[in-house]
Amino acid sequence: MFQPLVEPIKFEEFIEWKPENGRYELHKGVIIKTQPTGEHELVRAFLIRELNFEIRRLKRAYAILGQALVKSVDQKSGYIPDVLVLNLPNLVNEPFWKKSSTVTQAESIPLVVEVISTNWRDDYFLKFGEYEEVGILEYWIVDYAAFGGRRFIGNPKQPTISVYVLVEGEYQITQFRGNDRIQSATFPELNLTVEQISQAALGEY
Repeated sequence: MFQPLVEPIKFEEFIEWKPENGRYELHKGVIIKTQPTGEHELVRAFLIRELNFEIRRLKRAYAILGQALVKSVDQKSGYIPDVLVLNLPNLVNEPFWKKSSTVTQAESIPLVVEVISTNWRDDYFLKFGEYEEVGILEYWIVDYAAFGGRRFIGNPKQPTISVYVLVEGEYQITQFRGNDRIQSATFPELNLTVEQISQAALGEY
């Protein structure tokens, strides 16, 4: 006996349903609940601290929010990046912002960062394509414990930060390892190494 196909959830239905507590994303019409590990959250907190310092130092009209969604172009997905840097002046142009803290325009999103866990394929495949299509200028994949496949981070595997910058509509990649200083288009004076980020997973700030 055939089972009926489950209809994918539309984005508007998702944001109406989404509870205030808990981290839920929409992946191609399927609701996903995420529960990060402790190490993941330590790395995320460290990155937020360092980037907030740069935002204050440079007096940028940016903010980093914890539960805001990035809506995909095809309207089938909505992601909560681990670190979402928002360009505050453009939020007045965002149609979903006031009601559901959702952004859709590249002008609102200078930088997104995803911290890798065991579901690393989502970040290297799914979110990579979605963020590129939205037109987000800069996307980091922070693979602090070398979870990702060898085709992404090399062999032997080692902690790697992949920085993707949009060039003529396509992401161009630069990778950093060990004591390499991360080169960021959004924060060009950032003084941060891959080793520092990996140590943050151990609570060594």
